[in-house]
This record gives sequence, structure tokens and C-alpha cells, in this order.
Amino acid sequence: MLSRLVLLAFSVAAASAQPVLMPLPASLQTGTGALPIDGSFRIQYVKRPAPRLDRAGRRFLEQLTKETAIPLNTPPGKPTLFIDCAQTTDRPLDKLGDPEAYRLEITTTQARLTSATILGTMRGLQTFLQLVEPSTKGFAAPAVTIDDSPRYPWRGLLIDVTSHFMPVPVILRTLDTMEAVKLNVFHWHLTDDQGFRVESKLFPKLHQLGTENGEYYSQDEIRRIISYARDRGIRIIPEFDMPGHCATWLIGYPELASAPGPYSIIHTFGIYDPTLDATNEAVYAFIDKLMGEMTTLFPDEYLHIGGDEVTYKHWQANPKIQAFIKQRNLVDEKGLQAYFNRRVLEILRKHNRKVAGWDEILHQKLPKDIMVQSWQNHTSLAAAAKEGYKTLLSFGYYLDHLNLTSTYYHVDPLGGPASSLTPEEARNVLGGEACMWTEFISPLTIDSRMWPKSAAVAERLWSPAALTTSTESMYQRLDRITHRLDYRGATHNTNYDAMLRRIAPTAPIETMRTLADALDPQGIEVRELFQKYAQDTQLNRMVDAARGDSRMIRDVESLMGRYVAQPSPALTDQIRAELQKWYNVHQTLMPLYQSSYLLNEAQPLASDLQQIANIGFEAISRMQTPQPNNSTWARERLITLDTMAKPKLEVINAATRPVRLLVEALQK
Repeated sequence: MLSRLVLLAFSVAAASAQPVLMPLPASLQTGTGALPIDGSFRIQYVKRPAPRLDRAGRRFLEQLTKETAIPLNTPPGKPTLFIDCAQTTDRPLDKLGDPEAYRLEITTTQARLTSATILGTMRGLQTFLQLVEPSTKGFAAPAVTIDDSPRYPWRGLLIDVTSHFMPVPVILRTLDTMEAVKLNVFHWHLTDDQGFRVESKLFPKLHQLGTENGEYYSQDEIRRIISYARDRGIRIIPEFDMPGHCATWLIGYPELASAPGPYSIIHTFGIYDPTLDATNEAVYAFIDKLMGEMTTLFPDEYLHIGGDEVTYKHWQANPKIQAFIKQRNLVDEKGLQAYFNRRVLEILRKHNRKVAGWDEILHQKLPKDIMVQSWQNHTSLAAAAKEGYKTLLSFGYYLDHLNLTSTYYHVDPLGGPASSLTPEEARNVLGGEACMWTEFISPLTIDSRMWPKSAAVAERLWSPAALTTSTESMYQRLDRITHRLDYRGATHNTNYDAMLRRIAPTAPIETMRTLADALDPQGIEVRELFQKYAQDTQLNRMVDAARGDSRMIRDVESLMGRYVAQPSPALTDQIRAELQKWYNVHQTLMPLYQSSYLLNEAQPLASDLQQIANIGFEAISRMQTPQPNNSTWARERLITLDTMAKPKLEVINAATRPVRLLVEALQK
């Protein structure tokens, strides 16, 4: 019954008095009134806090000041927030499955946050921050009682820093934003054909020759980032991709390769052939020393070895390797990769690490203590879980595909083939990771691809499945949470205008926003078909500026849906006003196209938007004054809309979606 009440509470309009939280807590009961938040706000610890919790409390107060602009310098009176954390001494390392449960009780006079652990207390502090809203008399937090704990222990975000390097400030602000939505694993994809991004003192040619322009992380920077993440309750899992995706290993150490060199950084993107020689004992000695160095740097119990997309071409072309496969009865190259993985697993066990890898590493000869990350399909996750492997879902969470947020939101680790797992098998599913691959991403655009969509994935992985069924509720809350993320340093909103002004410095910014908001940029599967991208390709076009899944399109789609269901003069006026904005974009920009090559490229998109608006105008007129050829007209216009809904300049004109509702109504 309580779960139904919680769902009802979060299904109402965002403007209501109900708390706007993301992720949704497991249990929430609303009370009467609210706790005022003013300059006298202060924390009282019931027990002496461990240093990490004390830092979290100070950071909480700083964030509260940032979000409310209330200086907390009024002489304190009675404590406002009592924190009762049973864990008074910290451990050097957080581990998978550490408890994160908390209880938050807020009345009109005080609040109490109770948890058995530092992690749980930190999660509760983030919930408290989301509860603080402006009221008629100042800022306040509503009276509530929340009992909360995560559905899954592994709630991750991967960033690929090899395709395009992401400087330290990008990583730090990402960790701040992850903390806000209770993501707890940062998967750091550090090595690939395009870059080896971590300093090695034992094998300096890895980063010296495997990167350019000094675009790697020093060991001091990595230690700082790990400490920063730990203070926010976030584990860092490094990925060293092997035996494929390793061209940058082989530039300085070609003796490890399966084929003759020379090797160089690969500046384009795709699946390439350079592969470590899995039959060469020197390779394992090298990996042993390198992993020995890296495990002293990265303290987490898991280390990711990649293992994906090995082409096997260099193994197939090498007679020595083929003879090895035959001598060892490995059957084929997949058997050789399983042999390689077992050897690496033994090395990492020696260094007290557990192995994680992409689903290609799954093989019947591998022991059950590896963790399999499924990226190709849900079937591999279900198969691995059935066989007793710990599993993690990334299929359906690839942020670089630029799907609608609702698409990501409704991907569930226990969905599809995994829905038939037994309770015991389902316990092998640890959670999931959103993945931000950066072939078409720069430090300026990465936040617009990760946020706020990753918040929806975070909710899928934290909140009970029964509470995450409503797309409407998700979007209502997302529209509020997206601006809270600005206060954490996320740039998905603040960089938007900057990107658009670069395209058209003298154009009215509202006009540029209207055009960009009408577009859904396409992800890697479409972009790689339009042109050959490389690391030095400029990422400054409309496809890079547009964020996709805009509130404008969703609002207009809702407006037109209501009009089709029950036309009214008021709705007619609202629709015409929106269509007029779309129509005006091309007219306003027409004198400016020749002034900017970037804007001129987008001219067909603005022209299409104007045509879509015209179809909408005519559809409204025909609905008001029925004509005998409405069905024929509608059929022809749907063909036009279908054409304009196809990728053009690597974007889709999303404005076709709401207008289609009007045209389809005429066809019926």
C-alpha cells in the first residue's frame, strides 16, 4: 500500500506540493508543514563523526548555501539537522555491497538523519538537499519520513577518456554530479587505440608515446581524483583494455605485439587489429609489472580488463600463434582469448584484485569469480547470471547513442531475457552502468550528453522497480532536477547558449534555441555513416550543440495530443503560437546564413522546421473546417513528415512528431 502511495505522490504535476526527488526513495510518507531553512541552520552530530563524514557535512552546508544563496552565518540557535551515524570510524576502502540505507525524518522544527553507515548518511544528505525548495516565506524542506536504500549496489557511469581526452575538471564535476543522484561507481576507460591516458613510471613509453600534447593523467592527479571520489562515496574502477584495443601499448613496446609494427596512435574510430600476443610469456610478465603498479594506484577491489572487439586477424595471420592454439587444444581464437583471460586473472588475483570485463570474455573455462559487463544485448547478461557469474548491464544505457531519456529509463537490468531468472540467479545481477563513449564528444559537449539523462538511469538502478513505471512522472521531476545539477557544476545548460552563439554570434539566442530544441542529434550509429571522424574533427556544428529530447517538443506534443482528444479555442491559440515560433526561425535567420558557415550548414534544418510549421497550420485549419479531401491530404503530408524525420546533417527534426499527431487525426 505504501508503495502505491509513493507512486501516486510522484505522479502528480511537478508544480504540486509533493517533493520532487530523483532517485525516488524506497518509502516516503508526507507530513504537515515544512522545516524553515535560514541562516541559523546547523548540523548536530549525535556521535563524533569520522573525518569523511565531517567533510561530507561541511560540503552539504556549502551546497545548501550555493543552492539557496543563504549565508549560514547567523548565530546558531538550536540544531536544525541531527545526524545519527552508527559508524564512527572510517575504513580505507569502500566495497561492493556496503550498506547505503538511511532514514530521514523532517518536522516543522527539526530534522533527523539516521544511518548505520557513513555511505548511508551521505546518501541521505543528498536527499535532504533535493527537498529544499522556495516557499512563500523563504526556503523550506517539507515534513516527510523517508526510509531508503538502493535496489542495486553497482550504479555506475563510464567515461571513455581515450577517444577524446577529458581534463581533470571534467572528471571532478562529473563526480560532483554523480553524488547528487546517488551513482556510486565511476568506470574510467583509460586505454585504447586512441590513447593511453595514465602515467606509468615503470613503462613510461606507454603514456609518452601513447598520447599527444601531454593528454594523460599523472599519478598525482589520479590519486587526487580517487580521494575526491571517495569523499563522495564513489568507487573508481579503472579499465585497461586487453588483448585488443591496444595499439598504444605497442608503440613503445612492439615486442608485445602479434604482428610486426611499427605502431602508432590511431586517430580515427572503429575496431582495429593490433593485439597483444597471448602466446608470448613476455606479455604476461609485462602485464604483471604494469598491473602491480596500477593496483597500487587504484585501490578498488575490481579492475576491468576490457576484452571486447578483438578482431583475431593478427592471431590468425601468425603461424606461431596458430601452432600454439593447436598444441594447447584451445580449438580457436576464442579459446586463446579465454586462455589469455585466465592468465590475466591469475595475475590480478596475485595483486588482490577481482576481474571485470565486457561480455566477450564469457567462456565456459573461466572461473565464476569474474564480473561480466553486458553491452551487446540483454541475452548475454541473462546467460552469464544463469551460469553463476556476477553481471552488470550496460546494453541500453549507451549515452553516446543519444536516445530519448524515456528509452534509457525503461531499460531494466531484470528486463527482457533476464525477467525469467530465478531469484537466486537474479541476485547475480549487480546493477548497471551508463556508458559515455567519446568518439563524437568534447569537454564542451560531454555534459549535454550525460545530463540529465544519467539521472534517469540512476533512478532506474536505485529505486524500486514498482516506482519507476511512469514516464510522465520521470520527465516532470527531471525538468526540475536538471537545473539542480547546474549547482554541482554540470554544464549541460550553461554551455548551451555558448555553443549556439558560436554557430551564429549575431542571431537572437531565442531563435537559435528554438531551432536547436526542435532537433534530436543522432548518436554514433548514425554519425559514423555521414563522414569519417577523427580526434581532430571539429565538434562545433548544430549536431553538437543540440541536446535532444527537449522539453519544448515534449510540451508541444502534449499540447497537440490534448487538442486531438478535445479541440478548444484556447488550445488552438496555444498551438498556433508554437507553430509561429517554428515558422519564424527560418525567416529570422535568412539574412544571417552567409555570415557563418556553421549557420549556413543548418539552413536546411530551419527550412524544414518552417515547412513542418506550415503543415501544422494547415492541419489545424482543416480540423476546424473539414474538407472532403482531408484523408488524401493527410496521407501525402505524412509522407513528407516521414522524409523530414529521417537523419539530415546528423540530426532528426523532432518537430515532426507532434505535428504528425494532428495529421494522423485528419487521416482517421
